[in-house]
Amino acid sequence: MTETPAPAAISPRHVAAAVIGNALEFYDFTTFAYFATQIGHAFFPNSSHFVSLMSALGAFGAGFVLRPVGSLVLGRYADRHGRRPAMLISFAMMGVGIIGLAVTPSYASIGVLAPILVVTWRLCQGFALGGEVGPTTAYLIEAAPPRRRAFYAGWQNVSQNMAAIVGGSTGVILSFLIGSAGMDAWGWRLAFGLGALILPVGLILRRNLPETLHQAEEATQHQPALTTLTAHARIITLGLALIAAATVSTYSMTYMTTYARETLKLSGRVSLAAPIINGTAGVLFGIAGGVLSDRFGRRAMMIWPRVFFILALWPVYYLMARNRDATTLFAGIFILAGASALTTAAVFAAIAESLRKEVRGLALGGVYAIAVAVFGGGTQPAITWLIAATGDPLSPAWCGIAFAVAGLAASLMIRETAPSRAGRML
Repeated sequence: MTETPAPAAISPRHVAAAVIGNALEFYDFTTFAYFATQIGHAFFPNSSHFVSLMSALGAFGAGFVLRPVGSLVLGRYADRHGRRPAMLISFAMMGVGIIGLAVTPSYASIGVLAPILVVTWRLCQGFALGGEVGPTTAYLIEAAPPRRRAFYAGWQNVSQNMAAIVGGSTGVILSFLIGSAGMDAWGWRLAFGLGALILPVGLILRRNLPETLHQAEEATQHQPALTTLTAHARIITLGLALIAAATVSTYSMTYMTTYARETLKLSGRVSLAAPIINGTAGVLFGIAGGVLSDRFGRRAMMIWPRVFFILALWPVYYLMARNRDATTLFAGIFILAGASALTTAAVFAAIAESLRKEVRGLALGGVYAIAVAVFGGGTQPAITWLIAATGDPLSPAWCGIAFAVAGLAASLMIRETAPSRAGRML
């Protein structure tokens, strides 16, 4: 079945609005990780600093539990009723979660109710973000000119890195203005408050988006979602491996704030600058990866940057652990985040182009959410445990290599889907 072209009403301004909304949601979700130490002190006090930190990272991981549920519920809703209403619902739910986190009293004020509320808000955020990725990526793919799909799809990940830059910058600015004591006491709440203040902007942007879902009537009536999903079993399986590899890489980079402070013993200001470097590399190389994928194909951009990533992981961690300075930390993050970001546009485009439109939001969101729920939520606690158990600051490198090799194997098995090399998308 040849896909109906995206309507002319989808302008670059509308695409930008979708991307900005996605960035705002990821800011609200990931900011939690940058202040894990402070959140641990506020909501999970313990005589053991390690236990307090692990509890906070566990609460961060709770945000991944409902992501598959959100992807299934809102992804199916997007495939039946439109991308825009699904994106509005996910954004509103994310707003509820970020406001809740900003105003929840500490453990010292309300006791055990505090960590219970924190986990509840994280579950709400997880459901929202699970339902965000599928509809938004489907929107970007459907709005794109045929030969620029990877460039458009790449903005899914680029927007996430924009959120990392804003989150890291917020932390650095606040640490300069109010100091470490202020950050531990209440400064981290200001970062959440900023996410709450920009909620109306995101809702207004999304309300004005034109719809991209224009599926055939007969496809809805005669091709049930389960039947169509079964026909896509191969790409769904490969997609899970690809997203799992990318997820471990992404959340290992997000963990660099904690790694720099807790393992390398660098200052709080240097640690909070790590997301800025990570996000900058993600934006620059994410955009480049989309452009290159549209020119050279999906497989090339999934395979060669990942080979470089595998070869670079151990030397980068070795140098960071040996030198323990800001220059090495920032250079290492830039190299690893850049290599990983080069693959993301090709991954999103290849998966989306391999899926029929009537299940694209559901299947793409489900693949992403399941992989992220299983591996994203566990990556940071696993790294913390590995370092504590082995005493080896290089242990994150071995974990990253294992998953990157699995992603490379999936990249070698996936079919080429770029229109210039594989014909039209179904």
